[in-house]
This record gives sequence, C-alpha cells and structure tokens, in this order.
Amino acid sequence: MTDTFAALSDPTRRLLLDRLSEEGGLTLSDLAEDLPMTRQAVAKHLAVLEAAELVASERDGRCKRHYLNPVPLAKMARRWLGRFEEVPLAAMAGFHGAAGAGQAART
Repeated sequence: MTDTFAALSDPTRRLLLDRLSEEGGLTLSDLAEDLPMTRQAVAKHLAVLEAAELVASERDGRCKRHYLNPVPLAKMARRWLGRFEEVPLAAMAGFHGAAGAGQAART
C-alpha cells in the first residue's frame, strides 16, 4: 500500500490516472499529449503507476495501451476511509460545536 500512496503523491501521476479513468486504452503518446514534459518523463511516471499496480498495460501490435486498475484504490478507500464512515454523526457534531465555541471565545 505504501507504493500506492507514493504513486498518488505526485500531481502528474494523479492527472494520468484521471485521464485513464475517463478513457482507458490510451497509449503513451495519447497520455503525453498536452503535458509540459517529454514522453520519456511520462513513461517514467507510468512505470511508477504500474509498479503500484494502479495501471495495467497490454500490447496492441506495436502500441502499449494503458488502463486504470481501480482495485488498489478501492482497497485503500476501504482500509483508510471506511473506518471514518462509521463515526457517529453526533460525535462529529460535538467536535464541530467545540471548535465553534473556541472561536466565539476568542472574539
């Protein structure tokens, strides 16, 4: 999971994932289009995403097509975000009220 967090820490890699979520099967040239970097730099970012298993690739003749693999993201969401869905709303409301009271006391 550390690879997943490291891969997601870069804004360019998040942009590549966004593009692949909108349209799968993109080639390196497709992904590098309109980015302010070389194709080689994009290829390095893709290698990080592939190592983290966030992107799956397949050969199509001479082309290599890339697809978003949502499984690691789903696992991360279940493990790290899921536990916060079970926090009682009343407890959250109490926390927000305490923060609001602190602000009122300062004014």
